[in-house]
Amino acid sequence: MEIRRKIAPASQWATDALIFFVFENKELTPGLGEYLGKNAPALLGSGALADVKGQLGRVALLHTGEGAGSPRILAAGLGKPEETDAEKLRQAVAAAAAQARSLELPAVGLPVSALSGLGLDAPAALEESLAGFSLSLYRYDALKTEPAPEAAYPSVLEVLAESELSEDENLAVSEACAQIAGVVRARDMINTPANLATPAYLADQLRQIADTYGFQCGIYGAEAISEMGMGCFESVFKGAGNEARLVVVDTAPNSKEAPVALVGKGVTFDTGGICLKPPLKMHEMKADMGGAAAVAGVLEASGMLPPGPRILAVIPLAENMPGSTATRPGDVATSLSGKTVEIINTDAEGRLLLCDAITYAGKFAPRAIVDLATLTGACVVALGPKVAGLFCNDDALSHRVLEAGERVGEPFWPMPLWDLYAKALESDAADLKNVGPREGGAVHAAVFLKQFVPKDTPWAHLDIAGPAWADEAYQHVTKGGAGFGVRTLFSLLRSW
Repeated sequence: MEIRRKIAPASQWATDALIFFVFENKELTPGLGEYLGKNAPALLGSGALADVKGQLGRVALLHTGEGAGSPRILAAGLGKPEETDAEKLRQAVAAAAAQARSLELPAVGLPVSALSGLGLDAPAALEESLAGFSLSLYRYDALKTEPAPEAAYPSVLEVLAESELSEDENLAVSEACAQIAGVVRARDMINTPANLATPAYLADQLRQIADTYGFQCGIYGAEAISEMGMGCFESVFKGAGNEARLVVVDTAPNSKEAPVALVGKGVTFDTGGICLKPPLKMHEMKADMGGAAAVAGVLEASGMLPPGPRILAVIPLAENMPGSTATRPGDVATSLSGKTVEIINTDAEGRLLLCDAITYAGKFAPRAIVDLATLTGACVVALGPKVAGLFCNDDALSHRVLEAGERVGEPFWPMPLWDLYAKALESDAADLKNVGPREGGAVHAAVFLKQFVPKDTPWAHLDIAGPAWADEAYQHVTKGGAGFGVRTLFSLLRSW
């Protein structure tokens, strides 16, 4: 979808439909009231507003008639005025987008004035509206021979104003466009089948992003990974036919600034290895690289705007497959840090490649390390499918992540990292074992990773196993790969 800015008198907003908002009990928002008063006075006395309910998620279609710039208004309900927040705004614009698609409207306009009087910060409301509208229309149809014709609508979203946008409003539009591109990139990567989205394919995607925006990109194959001493990472891909890759992207390699290190789990397909998963829903394991995809999306979004903080992205990519050369339960691997790990369960592979990637990132003396991973089913059991777990060793960083996630509608919940959990990871054969007891599985996974974080380095582990994949569409999230984490990390970085 193309997002345009248009500055013109309201009578010249010649688009197929305008989005305005209404509250419950047919209470018009100031922006809609002003527009109707100036541009469609007949509506105010014709009874056409009788169908406007204002309930959250409901959209009334109004035909403005002659004399108005646009022939239609999509009056999106926001619910009760005192309960309006950014999340409800995203839901309202997503409902309007669905209505526009069902009507097959090529172009829709969002007046900046429509966001006045909502009780929200205007630039933030503009950013969330654009993101909510565009992302709710996402479809993955790259492999369909005949894509659904309605998927082409709408193709244009115009940001409309009668006078020049403020600096903050222009920035909101630019940042929204960048985030949308980043989330779409991540969703496309996740939704691409694993026979196509191999480690080599995803490494090439990351190289394309780096080349487009002038980032430094290093790509290392299986032999180089082994020579580096990443024995835990190597243990994951030993049974795979498609060769693993380690991708390292630096957005400002010549800078002396300490980077923010982003580490994304990139298991392009997870069978569980020798500890084979049950077949039910195994096809969704193409999404086990959701963390890597999110980091790729952040790089895409960051590259579209003036430079922010220096980013060091470390992305291990591998398949976890059974086979004669695959790692066996009970094998011991030596990590990049030198610690030895007894592999009790080969289906707890994400922490094995992450521990080496975290150690590698630590060599760059980062100001912070943030890893994203579809790591544990236990986190989904604990928090449900729409909330991610946040494990953090630094209160300030934890607050930043929570605030960033709340700002963009990606919810996180803080989880414990207590040392008492480490006792369960002691091994008779090695320094550590890769799993603890079934109870508290997400915590044990995080505590395992904690053993590889450099001393005094702020670190956050984001277990996105639940919200990285959506079994059904909700709000502005479409079915399939959600691109969860892109907007949170982008917001975190831009406000650093």
